[in-house]
Amino acid sequence: MDFTFLKEYSQFFIDGTKITIIISLFTLILGFIIGTIVCLGKISRNKLLSILSSAYIEFLRGTPLLVQIYIIYFGFPTIGIEFPDIAFISSEYIAAIFALSINSSAYIAEILRSGIQSIDKGQMEASRSLGLDYSMSMRMIIIPQALKNVLPALANEFIVLVKESSIVSIIGIQDLMYSSDIVRGNTYLAFEPLIVAAMIYFVLTFSLSKLVSSFENKLQTRSAGKSTKVKNKLKVDKAA
Repeated sequence: MDFTFLKEYSQFFIDGTKITIIISLFTLILGFIIGTIVCLGKISRNKLLSILSSAYIEFLRGTPLLVQIYIIYFGFPTIGIEFPDIAFISSEYIAAIFALSINSSAYIAEILRSGIQSIDKGQMEASRSLGLDYSMSMRMIIIPQALKNVLPALANEFIVLVKESSIVSIIGIQDLMYSSDIVRGNTYLAFEPLIVAAMIYFVLTFSLSKLVSSFENKLQTRSAGKSTKVKNKLKVDKAA
């Protein structure tokens, strides 16, 4: 294998990696926000809101991401829906981030729903008895515990998101995969540029996985510390 092309084309991969990271970061944040809202809608007591949220989730999970990107990028403008340029982000990038975000939000919503429903109902009843309303109970009591339970599943979804971002190259987004295609076209090397792209994707996903694992360990350490303090306090109270 010949990787001498990297001397001339390394900047292509660097620029493409930057775009991939930016798109993934924006998508991660926006997808999590939308997913949380959809999740709360699905478990809401309002039947209409629950039905609409369920339909949203089922449609996005039941159709290919590629089709969704085509609908948003090519289909929306035909019915008068166009994405504007925002600051330094062009409309093409906005469309790509939006498509990836709503697709990811459907999976995040289901992950969060399973986490929320795994929390004992007594937690909600106890918080309501203390004077907290439903929204405050969810925000301060239920959701933080649910996030801790579903953190590994969320990490997997975020890793999948980074890998799936490569599909936006089909609409001309100059991400890592697009840059790899340019290098392949210029060098007539079919294999080596793809190997470089694959290794960069691996580094990104592996780093994200380790970051989440570290965060999860910190949460477990804090929880263990709090449990120890509570037990020690109970022992002191009993001794008194």
